Amino acid sequence: MTQTDELRLRDHKILIVDDDPEVLSAIDQALQSEGALTQTCTDGNSAVRICESEPPELVVLDMMLPRRSGFLVLERIKRTEKPPFVIMVTANEGRRHQQYAEALGVDGYMLKPVRLERLITLAQELLG
Repeated sequence: MTQTDELRLRDHKILIVDDDPEVLSAIDQALQSEGALTQTCTDGNSAVRICESEPPELVVLDMMLPRRSGFLVLERIKRTEKPPFVIMVTANEGRRHQQYAEALGVDGYMLKPVRLERLITLAQELLG
């Protein structure tokens, strides 16, 4: 088996949305190391635009974003013709927020600091 056979996210299109450059970079590097084709942005409006013009298979979405909150992004992209899977990441530990995200159709919900190995595993499970 070659190394490329072992890449868990090989050739999957993933959009990462976070306004914290360190978090964005860490998640981007982790997903790329597993073969994902990543794209990044730092605000909610850009995330919606990308999802409408170049739909990813999965979105890793921060809850607190400039210009449009993660909840509003989630609500909008889940209404697209072929909605992507969405893993929401947040530093907010409130149970109400998780329940609201679930009501909007989130596929995964993780608290920051995100354990990158767990994020990769969840992404792999969702993308099958």
